[in-house]
Amino acid sequence: MKPGKIHFLTLFGIGALLGSSVMAQPFASSVHRQPADVTGIVAKTETDPPDDAVMFAAPSLINLHFPRAVRLVKLTLHNEQRDWVDISFRYSPSLQDNYEWDLPQLAPAIYYTADWAILAENDRLVRGSFSFSFGPDAQRPSVIKAEEEAFLQQRYGDPTIRYVAPPRTDIIINQDPPQYDPPFTIDLEETSVNTNNN
Repeated sequence: MKPGKIHFLTLFGIGALLGSSVMAQPFASSVHRQPADVTGIVAKTETDPPDDAVMFAAPSLINLHFPRAVRLVKLTLHNEQRDWVDISFRYSPSLQDNYEWDLPQLAPAIYYTADWAILAENDRLVRGSFSFSFGPDAQRPSVIKAEEEAFLQQRYGDPTIRYVAPPRTDIIINQDPPQYDPPFTIDLEETSVNTNNN
């Protein structure tokens, strides 16, 4: 064989090996998931209401106590249907280890989930959440979530498929037809007559 062909075949073989090893990688669903908390802050954070709590009445405030001073950049609250509750959260750049937020009167729901995010040292973004329920017939949110997960797994079969519920819509029936203003017209003849007279 000629040296040029050997060089070409060698490069082709190396390219094929590299290409096949890249293509042979299985799809990793963890790429789309949140990375694990390497700071340990999530595990050491205390919340009120506590995660998975069942209370008799709706809480009037949320309290987050972090193991060290952090910047709270996100705090949201929603029910199991993903309906958001306006808690008027505003970001403050000050470092604190304790955050307390007043809640409006919460409507009855199966459970509520609070999602939070902080900037820890080196501006590392750390996320966490906790759920709670209240009322005379309330159950632990973890039990309800497990039942939902089992139902979805039974319905869709594949545990790697993550079902996202579509947003709720309001269907309006027998609505009066919309009224529109008639289109306006421009009389070009009058304009051209005025131009010719000048």
